[in-house]
Amino acid sequence: MKKVPFARTLFRLHSWLGLLTGIFLILLGLSGSVLVFRTELDQYFNRNLLHVSLVTNTATDQVLKRCYEKITSRYPNLDGIAWVNPDAGPTDAYNFRIYFNDARLFTYDLGLISFDPHTGAILREGPSSEFTPSFIEWLFQFHFSFQLGIPGAALTAVFGITMLLSLITGAVVYRKMLWKVICFKIKINRKNWRTISSDLHRIVGVWSLLLNAVIFFTGFWMNLFAFKAKTWENEQVATRPTTLITISPDRMFKQALSGMPDLQPTYVYLPTQPTRKFEVRGYSARQWKIWGSSNSVKIDPQTGELLSINRFSDKPLAERIEATFFPLHVGNFGGIPVKVLYVITGLAPGLLSVTGFLLWWRGVRKPRRK
Repeated sequence: MKKVPFARTLFRLHSWLGLLTGIFLILLGLSGSVLVFRTELDQYFNRNLLHVSLVTNTATDQVLKRCYEKITSRYPNLDGIAWVNPDAGPTDAYNFRIYFNDARLFTYDLGLISFDPHTGAILREGPSSEFTPSFIEWLFQFHFSFQLGIPGAALTAVFGITMLLSLITGAVVYRKMLWKVICFKIKINRKNWRTISSDLHRIVGVWSLLLNAVIFFTGFWMNLFAFKAKTWENEQVATRPTTLITISPDRMFKQALSGMPDLQPTYVYLPTQPTRKFEVRGYSARQWKIWGSSNSVKIDPQTGELLSINRFSDKPLAERIEATFFPLHVGNFGGIPVKVLYVITGLAPGLLSVTGFLLWWRGVRKPRRK
């Protein structure tokens, strides 16, 4: 029996990995590229909705409390509420993510509701499984779960690993081309579609190799929760009735900022269940954003007691490394140039899938020598 060379076996593995997951990698790459500018796009396409008039004669000291009360009155069984733009300016709407559970496994239970902070009017509202609140919000949930709940989140994690294996096998198969591509010694041969697809596959694969590996690994890591049995069990149990907090969230927010004066908040969690705590997360002053918004202050929502102040610099090395995963995945740590780089890189899986398919198709149609 003739022994199949290892390189050929690896090439076949590389090809089948791409063929089996190509369409999903295209969807993940395209949606990820759009979501790099998620906040900017949401503000641009909804600028008339989310830009509010500044009203000087309205009370602003209890805005969070009014929003919290309105949300909990409309949703009596919430798992939690998050103020996702605490850096909002005086003419910006306040956006809140709501966490609920309908006890169905194939729905990921997130929602979005936005308020005019001056009038308390609801500007938009709806679940993230629909286009009603925002297409960008729908796309965000699609990106990490394919809109298929916890099973979908597990599936995207599997495709993350598949893409990593495809990158690794591709790097080995084309290892002799790596340095040539980096040194611009490989040019696209425009002779026909076969040569174009072959050279594009190599060039795009090499230049996007490292960043794509980082993006897909961090995406896999962040979705590891979907492989835990407890996560699946909890998803099938309806959320208990809301337990209202007794301390004003506005007071606790100010208390958190007093406890950590250099905190630049990016996320404020308002609890609705008895065991949860009020929490403010964000960056510290002069911190490079690649280290993530992993500084936090926690407060007991029933007593107002300051429970903890957690700084990124005080965390163990493993936690500090893990804190970089989200920024490395979304590219929010280096301004517009880094975001543009992430958009371009996000298009690479789609291009690699298409050119890889063309290479495979060429091999299938190529007549065998007799």
